[in-house]
Amino acid sequence: MFLHVNSLSMKTTLDIDEVLLQEAMELWEFRYKTEAIEEGLRELVAKKKRSEIANLFGSDKNREIQIPRRRRY
Repeated sequence: MFLHVNSLSMKTTLDIDEVLLQEAMELWEFRYKTEAIEEGLRELVAKKKRSEIANLFGSDKNREIQIPRRRRY
């Protein structure tokens, strides 16, 4: 579990798939719905950031140095 001491919070109303939320809470052993939702949002943000970083190292078809491919045994 990840706690943010100085984070701002707000109350809001959401329509969430109750079965999906319950499954997430059981799998990750969350006690509160807020924990599950916040962790899901953190994961979405982290996933997007990882994707953006990975794109920085994308393939360049015009590169001068040829990197050999790994052999698969």
